[in-house]
Amino acid sequence: MEHANKALAKVPEVTLAFWIIKIAATTLGETGGDAFSMSMGLGYLMSTFIFAAVFVVAVIAQIKADRFYPALYWVTIIATTTVGTTLADFADRSLGIGYAGGSAILLALLLASLGVWHRVMGSVSVSTIASPKAEAFYWVTIMFSQTLGTALGDWTADSAGFGYTGAALIFGGVLLLIVLAYWFTDISRTALFWGAFILTRPLGAVVGDFLDKPVANGGLAMSRYGASVALLMFIVVCASLFRQRPARVAH
Repeated sequence: MEHANKALAKVPEVTLAFWIIKIAATTLGETGGDAFSMSMGLGYLMSTFIFAAVFVVAVIAQIKADRFYPALYWVTIIATTTVGTTLADFADRSLGIGYAGGSAILLALLLASLGVWHRVMGSVSVSTIASPKAEAFYWVTIMFSQTLGTALGDWTADSAGFGYTGAALIFGGVLLLIVLAYWFTDISRTALFWGAFILTRPLGAVVGDFLDKPVANGGLAMSRYGASVALLMFIVVCASLFRQRPARVAH
């Protein structure tokens, strides 16, 4: 029993600080992805290849690590959200699938990833991530969720006509409902976690767009480079101030 109590995962304990950093990381993914694809003029496809390479290297390093390293974990999260931004934009805009079509396809892929993960491992709870196979499922699922979040955020803000602030209020409101469900209902904590994890991405996407899109389009017209650097510094400060503990593994 003592050994079980000391067993730790290589993913962080889910706390308020975790969610603050997660939202900042997803916002950085939007501004950083747009900085490469638009400001640098690399385009969606080339930017996707670059971030995908970073994502693969980071995931391999994460899986091979002997314990939880906060810096490595958050670098991997940022890699998933930047590749999610450029991949979703490539599918939605360059391939002409559209926001609704892209969101539907990515939602299907996300649900399939969660379904296969549950069938193979028996659970999709963070507390069960204690093997390379479980970690691989975790990161693939996160990558799909980050990509879906970009498409869903763009669809809500643009196609649905809510704008960046309206979309942010919608996603923020739904996240608030999840928080209330956590405190006042018996709904599965695992289901609530993934619901919150998925919805923080479109929230970050619309907040990122609000920061760097032109004023005429409802944004603040901030520099994508400046916004990205500011968000990165915020993440570093938060990760330094709030101790990141590894999640305990359920046995």
